[in-house]
Amino acid sequence: METKTHAGQAIVDSLALHGVNRVFAVPGESYLAVLDGLHGADIETIVCRQEGGAAYMAEAHGKFTGEPGVAMVTRGPGAANAFVAIHAAWQDATPLVLFVGLIPVADRERESFQEFDPKAWFGTQAKRVLVLDEASRASEVVAEAFFAAKSGRPGPVIVALPEDVITHEFTGDLHPPIAVAEGAVSAAELEVVRTALASAEKPAIFVGGQRWTPAAAAAVTSFAEANGIPVIQDWRAADRIPFDSEVFVGALGYGRTAETARIFTEADVLLAIGAVPTDVPTDGYTLRQSLDATNIVVNIDSSLRGRSGAVTAHVLASPVAFAEAIKDLRLGKAAQWDSWRAAGRAAQAAFSALPDLAALPGTREGTGHMSAVVSELVRRLPHDAVYSFGAGNHCAWAQRYLPTNVFPSQLSMRNGSMGYSVPAAVAASLQSPERLAVAVAGDGEFLMNGQEFATAVQYGAAMLIIVMDNGQYGTIRDHQEHHFPGRVSGTQLANPDFAAFARAFGGHGETVTSDAQAAIAVERSLKAVRDQRIPAIIHVITDPAIALP
Repeated sequence: METKTHAGQAIVDSLALHGVNRVFAVPGESYLAVLDGLHGADIETIVCRQEGGAAYMAEAHGKFTGEPGVAMVTRGPGAANAFVAIHAAWQDATPLVLFVGLIPVADRERESFQEFDPKAWFGTQAKRVLVLDEASRASEVVAEAFFAAKSGRPGPVIVALPEDVITHEFTGDLHPPIAVAEGAVSAAELEVVRTALASAEKPAIFVGGQRWTPAAAAAVTSFAEANGIPVIQDWRAADRIPFDSEVFVGALGYGRTAETARIFTEADVLLAIGAVPTDVPTDGYTLRQSLDATNIVVNIDSSLRGRSGAVTAHVLASPVAFAEAIKDLRLGKAAQWDSWRAAGRAAQAAFSALPDLAALPGTREGTGHMSAVVSELVRRLPHDAVYSFGAGNHCAWAQRYLPTNVFPSQLSMRNGSMGYSVPAAVAASLQSPERLAVAVAGDGEFLMNGQEFATAVQYGAAMLIIVMDNGQYGTIRDHQEHHFPGRVSGTQLANPDFAAFARAFGGHGETVTSDAQAAIAVERSLKAVRDQRIPAIIHVITDPAIALP
């Protein structure tokens, strides 16, 4: 007897054809045919606790692998919960494909249960919103979605699935993946780059954005090191150049050093690779805004969305294509740029050096320094650890001290979105279980998606989470004290025992209430992650008076 294939099965088969090994989902009756297709498929279905967590995991997967992360959610409330990650992927240019179940076609525009218009909801924050209205196009729509998510400036794509259409018979062949262009560097463009850098007295390279690979990051690093050109990394994208490279002079954005901003501003030639000078790295459009500046921008985005300041030349190429073009380019001026680079490198090395705990201000009884725990962790980290953090004051410790030695190793949010750290660490741990995934979270940030710790336990994502508990939304409290000193309002938190939380879910939990407890807490937690293969939480109770390292 011939077995007919429904469109839901064709979607799953097409995902497999595109190399998808894992999807992050919260189930819903609106896409049961796709769940049926996943039954027995060689694609792991990670069942998450909330759609925001599932979509964040997909976003982190996109950052970590360069391939679109895939999330699946139901209509109405499910789609609404996932929207936060779509906004994040849009601003971070992360490839992501979100499948959303819809009401049956015949029920449209009748205020049906959980009805919404996906194009109206997602249209301003997604590269494309595709609605599958013909079962025969199921595989083609998947191919179009993956192509749109990956090509040019990457980003999120929504695929909306009416629950009746995906049960209809699929006829035809599976649509193959659509090749994505990397762009190219012409001989004339390479000469423009070479001439500009060779004639510069104070050159600098600015790196970030998407479309990187480990090989591209290594090639750009080699180019910068061989030519002695200082490299500045974009905010929350500080893993393109190794932490200890002699050309790394810091990252821009919140928590930067003055020297990093000085080099960025004073460079007579700035070569931007993958990154564009948006509002955060330019301190709210105040740094390097002269229209007379020489800025060569290498970016596969033909629109250069988000850029500010002058653009002297635009090379339409991905970091991969550009890295290949410049890998053997030698300018012969490294020694002449030593003094220009030295101050920035010294400032960055001092900034990222582990703190002297004895020199730190004392803390209240029953609290410890976040710096003590981070210092003990850094001393025990493997070379290829990967870190995740969302938004809040706690991020200052992560971006300042945790060494990003290889690409990719830093997963974070450029749009200031909270609740990202735990789902991102889950995604990284599942994709590369041989690497240690470390999430750094604040007390407020953790509880936005901390329930995904249960997902980590269920699927064996053995990761370490450090929760900095200062009993408040610290960043907002800082702003509050600046604008309305002494009038604390709407920022205070009463928190649970996060170590007990970890144990309740089947993980390992430690509590740190003094610096003396830091070493053993880190040691035992890493042992649980490494030997027992379970996730762990270190609950660090800190003094709210100490806001930043």
